Amino acid sequence: MSLPFYQKLHQHYDSSYRNKDLRTTVSHYQQEKKSSAIYTHGSTAYSTRSSAAHRQESEAFSQASAASYQQQASRATASSHAFAASRKTASAYDYGYSHGLTDSSLMLEDYSSKLSPQAKRAKKSLLSGEEKENLPSDYLVPIFSGRQVHVSGITDTEEERIKEAAAYIAQRNLLASEEGITATKQSAVSKQLAVSKQSAVSKQSTVSKESAVSKQSTVSKRSTASQESTSSLHQEEAFEKKSRKVAIREKAERLSLTKTLEETEAFHRKLNEDHLLHAPEFVIKPRSHTVWEKENVKLHCSVSGWPEPRVTWYKNQVPINVHANPGKYIIESRYGMHTLEINACNFEDTAQYRASAMNVKGELSAYASVVVKRYKGEFDETRFHAGVSTLPLSFAVTPYGYASKFEIHFDDKFDVSFGREGETMSLGCRVVITPEIKHFQPEIQWYRNGTPVSPSKWVQTHWSGDRATLTFSHLNKEDEGLYTIRVRMGEYYEQYSAYVFVRDADAEIEGAPAAPLDVMCLDANKDYIIISWKQPAADGGSPILGYFIDKCEVGTDSWSQCNDTPVKFARFPVTGLIEGRSYIFRVRAVNKTGIGLPSRVSEPVAALDPAEKARLKSRPSAPWTGQIIVTEEEPSEGIVPGPPTDLSVTEATRSYVVLSWKPPGQRGHEGILYFVEKCDAETENWQRVNTELPVKSPRFALFDLAEGKSYRFRVRCSNSAGVGEPSEATEVTVVGDKLDIPKAPGKIIPSRNTDTSVVVSWEESKDAKELVGYYIESSVVGSGKWEPCNNNPVKGPRFTCHGLATGQSYIFRVRAVNAAGLSEYSQDSEAIEVKAAIAAPSPPYGITCLESCRDSMVLGWKQPDKTGGAEITGYYVNYREVIDGVPGRWREANIKAVSDEAYKISNLKENMVYQFQVAAMNIAGLGVPSAVSDCFRCEEWTIAVPGPPHSLKYSEVRKSSLVLQWRPPIHSGRTPVTGYFVDLKEASAKDDQWRGLNEAAIKNTYLRVQGLKEGASYVFRVRAINQAGVGKPSDLAGPVVAETRPGTKEVVVNVDDDGVISLNFECDQMTPNSQFNWSKDYVSTEGSPRLDVESKGNKTKMTFKDLGTEDIGIYSCDVTDTDGIASSYVIDEDELKRLLALSQEHKFPTVPVKSELAVEILEKGQVRFWMQAEKVSGNTKVTYIFNDKEIFEGPKYKMHVDRNTGIIEMFMEKLQDEDEGTYTFQLQDGKATGHSTLVLIGDVYKKLQKEAEFQRQEWIRKQGPHFAEYLSWEVTGECNVLLKCKVANIKKETHIVWYKDEREISVDEKHDFKDGICTLLITEFSKKDAGIYEVILKDDRGKDKSRLKLVDEAFKELMTEVCKTIALSATDLKIQSTAEGIRLYSFVTYYLDDLKVNWSHNGTAIKYTDRVKSGVTGEQIWLQINEPTPNDKGKYVMELFDGKTGHQKTVDLSGQAYDEAFAEFQRLKQAAIAEKNRARVLGGLPDVVTIQEGKALNLTCIVWGDPTPEVSWLKNEKPLVTDDHCSVKFEAGKTAYFSITGVYVQ
Repeated sequence: MSLPFYQKLHQHYDSSYRNKDLRTTVSHYQQEKKSSAIYTHGSTAYSTRSSAAHRQESEAFSQASAASYQQQASRATASSHAFAASRKTASAYDYGYSHGLTDSSLMLEDYSSKLSPQAKRAKKSLLSGEEKENLPSDYLVPIFSGRQVHVSGITDTEEERIKEAAAYIAQRNLLASEEGITATKQSAVSKQLAVSKQSAVSKQSTVSKESAVSKQSTVSKRSTASQESTSSLHQEEAFEKKSRKVAIREKAERLSLTKTLEETEAFHRKLNEDHLLHAPEFVIKPRSHTVWEKENVKLHCSVSGWPEPRVTWYKNQVPINVHANPGKYIIESRYGMHTLEINACNFEDTAQYRASAMNVKGELSAYASVVVKRYKGEFDETRFHAGVSTLPLSFAVTPYGYASKFEIHFDDKFDVSFGREGETMSLGCRVVITPEIKHFQPEIQWYRNGTPVSPSKWVQTHWSGDRATLTFSHLNKEDEGLYTIRVRMGEYYEQYSAYVFVRDADAEIEGAPAAPLDVMCLDANKDYIIISWKQPAADGGSPILGYFIDKCEVGTDSWSQCNDTPVKFARFPVTGLIEGRSYIFRVRAVNKTGIGLPSRVSEPVAALDPAEKARLKSRPSAPWTGQIIVTEEEPSEGIVPGPPTDLSVTEATRSYVVLSWKPPGQRGHEGILYFVEKCDAETENWQRVNTELPVKSPRFALFDLAEGKSYRFRVRCSNSAGVGEPSEATEVTVVGDKLDIPKAPGKIIPSRNTDTSVVVSWEESKDAKELVGYYIESSVVGSGKWEPCNNNPVKGPRFTCHGLATGQSYIFRVRAVNAAGLSEYSQDSEAIEVKAAIAAPSPPYGITCLESCRDSMVLGWKQPDKTGGAEITGYYVNYREVIDGVPGRWREANIKAVSDEAYKISNLKENMVYQFQVAAMNIAGLGVPSAVSDCFRCEEWTIAVPGPPHSLKYSEVRKSSLVLQWRPPIHSGRTPVTGYFVDLKEASAKDDQWRGLNEAAIKNTYLRVQGLKEGASYVFRVRAINQAGVGKPSDLAGPVVAETRPGTKEVVVNVDDDGVISLNFECDQMTPNSQFNWSKDYVSTEGSPRLDVESKGNKTKMTFKDLGTEDIGIYSCDVTDTDGIASSYVIDEDELKRLLALSQEHKFPTVPVKSELAVEILEKGQVRFWMQAEKVSGNTKVTYIFNDKEIFEGPKYKMHVDRNTGIIEMFMEKLQDEDEGTYTFQLQDGKATGHSTLVLIGDVYKKLQKEAEFQRQEWIRKQGPHFAEYLSWEVTGECNVLLKCKVANIKKETHIVWYKDEREISVDEKHDFKDGICTLLITEFSKKDAGIYEVILKDDRGKDKSRLKLVDEAFKELMTEVCKTIALSATDLKIQSTAEGIRLYSFVTYYLDDLKVNWSHNGTAIKYTDRVKSGVTGEQIWLQINEPTPNDKGKYVMELFDGKTGHQKTVDLSGQAYDEAFAEFQRLKQAAIAEKNRARVLGGLPDVVTIQEGKALNLTCIVWGDPTPEVSWLKNEKPLVTDDHCSVKFEAGKTAYFSITGVYVQ
């Protein structure tokens, strides 16, 4: 048998290592061959070719081959040889198509060369030069097709070599199974013939060198080489006799191959089947498209991989759901081609699309973009035909040409957010883009710490058209960070940021550390995967001892722990993995208390060598078909590999050491394995580390090394030829953490930021390596409790700590973290009070002229939007002259700051035009001046109407109301101002939609506006009026949105225990400079003698000294330096009365009583007096009074007070005659008093005393056997009477005795009392059973009895129930014919005379006669109709009356029922008559006669019959013969005589 080249030189290696992989791979192909029609008949893509096409191509190919052959051979023999060669070539070509091969994948060669592979030489293809140019340069054309169309060449990796060997054997088995197939080699060309001879000589030389090959195999090989070197003239004869030789040689090769496989069967079973698997690869990637709107577009891709990858389509990283938009998307997968079709594209379909292919070996994605264009003008549906647009292409297709500039604003923005692990959170804001362009949406992108956030199972993004949302389905500490939303519209974009903090989840074990975070893979290999993580900020109160790493294979739910002892270093190599499998990991921290919660799982990681991953990514995008391609490279197996190079220690910790090296240059084409050796630094005693399991990849992690000890390491390579020389040893390595824990940061400096946050800065740790970040902790001064400010390490020397309490003083500390651990804490910072930083105020705005005179003007303006965190102390006004439109220089109008938002500027020039600007000031300094005002002319105002009111402001904004305030106009006109009109409109409404709020002018300078629409935005204005008329309106106030903000609180009235009335208000949004301002009717109450105001922290209280009618009004409280926080409370006449009454009640309080004093009898006959108060405090005192005398606890009285429920009780064991009287409970709780009285005298007391005695006796009775339910009766369904009772507290010795009328009733069965029910059954109950029944229970503890009287009315009631039951048991009426007539009858269980029976016929009661009779026979109730006539037809009713109710049974005796009954009656009647006239002996003859012998015997009998019967006598059944001795006589037809004169024995 001819062996492959890699088996010739190293057959021993094949039987130990390679055959293991080869056997399983071959079996895989054989299984595929059996189970898949695609494998047997080729790829589905090739199977679509018709047989006619195959024949045409075969004929064309044979003609071309024949022509080529004729040019090289002699004229005389060319014809026959060419015909034979072309015929066999076409046969082989057809064979290739029958097995799924195309013209581009078919190589013709001699059949024998397929069975015995040649050396690796380049093979010629039958493809033309043009076809070769069309092939990919990196592809080799396959001749054997597996499940997928894939091409593979010779590679240096062991996995590829195993695949090639498996492909060869699978191909050989397939071809060997077809015995009658032959093919010719391209020997017609002389050059090819020479190459064939050279190949044969090479084979012969190779065989001679192989001493292990058998002699038979050598002869066969030489024979084969001789056949290949013969001339073309002799080939025809060889082919004619080739069929038998081919069959013999095929059989020999199969036997030899079977023997070889059987010898290595044990090792083959251990092959890792994952060698057949390979990751997805894109043969054809999807292509980007640009289409017009309303057109359809298709994205195509072709993917290879084993197992067959699953393809998922994504749009902008979101999986496409075809069910969510029916008809929009069509996803197909057919014959390895995957298609996404998008129907009727619109602008929203412009996106990036991704095809993701995944199988167990990994995931690969390919991207394509779709751009949907639309026309600028009106869209004309009629101009689109069959997907082709006819609109001019010069139209713009992007949205950005519609506006020169976009303005992007964020409303309803998300703020700094706090969450907890495992919770959900949503960040969002409303995006306003002006100008708004329909159908064009902005690009929304979210970032975390500057990195784009992609949708995943943890986080999802959503854009609704005007609101962007980022939703966390399950918060993790990895989600903590600075989140930024960036909105891009063309070339313009805006962004907004806020921080998200994620707190640790509650630990399952109190004191356990928090979960680690950011678990990821640092390095992946065949033998191990290095996992890293970040240490948590919270250690649970005790230092973290280390970490446990868990792994889980993808696709399973089984977690296993990777390390037995905790590791402190935040990196760990996980070993014991299966090559090619994917895993996920998690980490748990442990301290002395216990193990904390696990971290979030890592992303899946495959246990593959990096070179393997790179090969999978760089190889041609076509699936592997299992073909082996032979090249010209000479075999190099059998070479012992050289030593590895560049051996180094890449990582060393106290737990493990990681080595890395490069493979040797001299290693052959087969795979190599590595053995790692170690030795102590002072010795040369080398020990092999991985004796049992060789290393496959050039990296290795060593465990179980002694910490602090020095080692050297070296590596050896091995293959089938042997173990190579060792590499150069590494430098001395000390086992321990090379990475040092960073030093503590220094100079912690906190600074103010906002009223809930502080900015902390520090000096970074010096000489820190691989720094992960910093953890910051805060502590309230004096508390000693530290809380983490961040749970995800931050980089950089600055961090803003949020979520602090306003007004509290905090200290801070920082520590650094890297993989080696956490540094020591820094020194504590100085204490800092949390309050907003102070800045200069923003500019005022809205400058207007309130009054103008000849040489002065009064200006008004609005307060700045931002006060800078401090109260505004004043304003400075500047002015300048404007002459002919040219402004002059600025001048100061005031040297001293003015406090109001209005100022009079004097010494101006008449008729001169001026401009103004105003700047605000606080303790931080002077702010930026306002914008320049409009031009105002200084002239005398002569208008009679008043000027505009000014300083409008709104407060107490709620969802349906607000309060508007203003100041009177500076210019009042010729007469004083008499009132004001207030107007409003929605902010977006036009100027002609103003509406007035008051029909009549109001004198107050405030107005509560009601009836607002929630969520709407409004603006307001005010106009003043005097006798001359209404003046011009004020500047607008607003816009303001009608809404009740979250956390809004109201003024609350309170009346304390002393009756003091106060108004209270609390604000949670105060700044350090905020103050409470109280006012009455919106006029400050400062200095009022009737009120006291007290404020502390965020609470304030205004107390009324003596509330009276003069205090009626609206009381409001404003909080300065806030966003308009205010609230008010109205005290009118009704509220005044209520508060005064409540105050009086608090001054002289009473203890409220929920339940008045009552009495009840307890189980033992005890008497309980009780009452319940609304509330009983610990200071409440209770006094018990009986007949005006206080009683105390003792043997007779027991007292109890339940202060939780307010129940007050007093118990007495027994009521005696002297206890009759009045009982009172008095309560006193501080100033509050209360009492409740109960009168027990006369009949009321006697009745209570009697009931108490009864209950006492009942309790005594129940101490022994007693009746839980007394004797009662029950009528059963069988119309029997059952006497029953229920007993309790019985035992085995308890007896039960029944009596009737004081006579004991003997009972057959003995009661076992299992169910506690005792019964006495009385069957067929009647009047004789009336009487008094009694049952007695008795044992050594006592006895109890129960009586039941069944006499008089009780008996009648029972009989009525019995009769009712009997009546209900009656069966339906039936008809029976007799010889006398027709009988109607019904059966009952049994009959009693108390049950009255009435019969009726057709609704009329029947009168009983001799012909119609009624009666009862046993249980049958009947009606007999003798000699029935047609008048007896009709409906008969039987009524059974039980004494109260009648029960009826009916039958219809008419029609067929009557006819049948009457006919039966006639028949029975005739039979009766016949029976009556039948001849018979009526009597007279005795049965036996005893007589003395010799005496005469005379027998006489009476006979009857009509007509007269004949009489005959028989003796011993024989006729009696009369004679003198024996005679008979018959007289008068009635009497028969028999006489014997003398009786003898014979």
